[in-house]
Amino acid sequence: MRIMAKPQWLESVVARFKWPESAAQEPLLFDRHLLWLALCLMVLGLVMVASSSIPEGIAMNDDPFRFTKRHGLYLLLCLCAIAFVVQIPVAWWQSHNAKLLLAAIVALVLVLVVGRNINGSSRWIGLGPLNIQPAEFAKLALFTYLAGYLVRRHEQVRENLKGFLKPLMVFFFLAVLLLAQPDLGSVVVMFVTTVGMLFLAGAKLIQFFGLIFTGVVAVVTLVIAEPYRMRRVSSFLDPWQDPFGSGYQLTQSLMAFGRGDWLGEGLGNSIQKLEYLPEAHTDFVVAVLAEELGFIGVCTVLLLQILLVSRALRIGKQALLAEQAFAGYLACGIGIWFSFQTMVNVGAASGLVPTKGLTLPLISYGGSSLLAMSIAVAVLIRIDHELRLAKCQAYKRGAHG
Repeated sequence: MRIMAKPQWLESVVARFKWPESAAQEPLLFDRHLLWLALCLMVLGLVMVASSSIPEGIAMNDDPFRFTKRHGLYLLLCLCAIAFVVQIPVAWWQSHNAKLLLAAIVALVLVLVVGRNINGSSRWIGLGPLNIQPAEFAKLALFTYLAGYLVRRHEQVRENLKGFLKPLMVFFFLAVLLLAQPDLGSVVVMFVTTVGMLFLAGAKLIQFFGLIFTGVVAVVTLVIAEPYRMRRVSSFLDPWQDPFGSGYQLTQSLMAFGRGDWLGEGLGNSIQKLEYLPEAHTDFVVAVLAEELGFIGVCTVLLLQILLVSRALRIGKQALLAEQAFAGYLACGIGIWFSFQTMVNVGAASGLVPTKGLTLPLISYGGSSLLAMSIAVAVLIRIDHELRLAKCQAYKRGAHG
């Protein structure tokens, strides 16, 4: 049988991640486990979007695989983005963090001016058949800026109230733009991640607890100020009080969880997705997953997410120990972002927290969320690659020195 030679472009890509021959026992210079975890979540997401979106596709365009095709295209775009972003040095993100934040602010202002209104919210900018949600990219931009700020002003954050408050003012400005859409869910995710990053940077406990108290008061105020948010909270506390009104979405989701039992009804056999459960392929995809794959399926997804987050935090810890502070803070920020958003999404679908309209990372339908989180995964892979490369070079210098 004739064996075909590898294309030159493929050999050049593989060569970028090869260890030198002196360390051939470890063939690749990147975290394969992290990459496989992300790919597994993406594939599982494609399967669940295909299953949960069939009724919606038929109702909208008489095409049962309308959303599956679009989600597949988004995944291809995300894979291309990962392949591109892993080539970008971490130093580039550090030197351009302010520019990225400025671009995110411009996009958030733009969405208020020319954004598309969907379900009462102006969160999307239309680019032909695509809808871009700037809030998803604003999260990554904010965390990149915070990582850079914590490196530049580390001592001020630890010792000075002014240094502690400056990044909060940036967050507050972004929060105002997001609440104008309105998008309280993204604000909460940004706030929790910002608090986490400041805590890792060594902020004083009195400032830390004061910030948490202020955040809780602000969220309660925002909930009370808007009747629709108040209805969400009341329906969360007792969804069966109004099962066909404010509690409709949650009661349908809970029915899906109940029908799933331990092993589920089988892939494709969900009843709730048949136009009973709104947003079945986006915010409540985990409810359909619970109904079709059961408790075991939900635990599998949560385990994959936990492993992904633990890899991110591990990479962040290694970067901080290697005195690569920017990379360490950014990796930890991404880990906190993924973990909290997963918790809120699954908690909202299961009735543990009020509904917030956040996607399940790398699984829910939504091109902007999928792309932003894929870029974040690529940044993690690049950070880990540079850490391993530095260790390899140090090993070579030690061996020849």
